Amino acid sequence: MTFQIIILLFGLILLYVGSEFLVNGSSSTALMFSVKPVIVGLTIVSFATSAPELLVSFVAALKGSGDISIGNILGSNVINIALVLGISAIIRKVDIKKQIIKFDLPFMIFISILFWILCIDCKIGFADGIILIFFLLTFLFISIKNAKNKNNKNDLPDKSYKKISINAFLVITGVFALALGANMVVKNAIIIAKAVGLSEIFIGISIVALGTSLPELATSAVAAAKGHSDISVGNVVGSNIFNICLVMGIVGIFNPTKVNKSLLYFEIPFMVFLSIIFYIISLKFKKMNALSGGAFIIFFLIYNIISYNK
Repeated sequence: MTFQIIILLFGLILLYVGSEFLVNGSSSTALMFSVKPVIVGLTIVSFATSAPELLVSFVAALKGSGDISIGNILGSNVINIALVLGISAIIRKVDIKKQIIKFDLPFMIFISILFWILCIDCKIGFADGIILIFFLLTFLFISIKNAKNKNNKNDLPDKSYKKISINAFLVITGVFALALGANMVVKNAIIIAKAVGLSEIFIGISIVALGTSLPELATSAVAAAKGHSDISVGNVVGSNIFNICLVMGIVGIFNPTKVNKSLLYFEIPFMVFLSIIFYIISLKFKKMNALSGGAFIIFFLIYNIISYNK
C-alpha cells in the first residue's frame, strides 16, 4: 500500500501544479483585457481551480465510484468556505464586496439547496445535469455582463504575442497535468480506502477533497496575504458554484451516478449551513476577520470528525 500512497501524493502534486499553471495562464489572459478582479475570481480563476474537482469527480464516476465523485464535491465546498476562507481571514482581514453579498452569495446558497433537492431521489441523472448546467450558464451570463473594468482602459497589461503564447502554454500544460493527476488520485484513493477499511465517501470528502482544493487554498491564501480579497472571496464563491453546477452537471449528463442516502442527512445540509453562515457574516459585517476565520476552521474539524464516525 506504500506504493499507492506515494502515487496518490504524486497525483495531488500534479493537481496542484496543473491548477497553478491553469490559474496563472487563464487569469493573466483575462486581466490583459481589463476584466475586474472580482469577476476574474468568480469566473476564470474559479473555473481553473475547480478543474481538479471536475476531472477527479468525472473519472471517479466513470470508474463506478460515485461516493468518491460526490463526496469530493461536498468536501471541496466545505473546505472552500471553512478552511480556505478561514485561513485567508486569519492571515489578513477579508473584505467582502457588495456585488458578492447582493448576488453571488445568495446564488451559491440557492444552488446548494437546489443540489440537495435534486439528490433526494438518490441519484444525479441527465435531467439533473441539464438543470445544473442551465443555472451555471445563467450565473456566467449575469457575471460577464459586468465583467469589463472600465476604470482600467488606460492601464492595460502587456498584450504581446509572446505573453499570450506563454499563457496558452501554461493552460495546456495545466490541463494535461490535471488529467494525469486526477486519474492517479482516484485510482489509488479507491485502493487505499478498500485496504484500510475506510468508506469511499469519507475518502472523497477528506483526502481527495483536500487534495483537489489545494488550488483554491493556495490561490485564496496568497490573494488574501497580498490584500486582493476580491479574488480571494470571488474564487471561493465561484468555485462552489462551479463545483456543483459544472462538475455535477457534467457527471449527471455523461455518467449518471447514485447518491448515497446518508449524504442527505449530514454532508449536504452541512454544506448549506456553512453557506448560510457565511452569507449572514458577510451581510452583517461586510468582512471576515481572524475570529470568524477561526470559527470556520472549528466547523471544518467538527465536519470531519462527525463524517469519520458516522
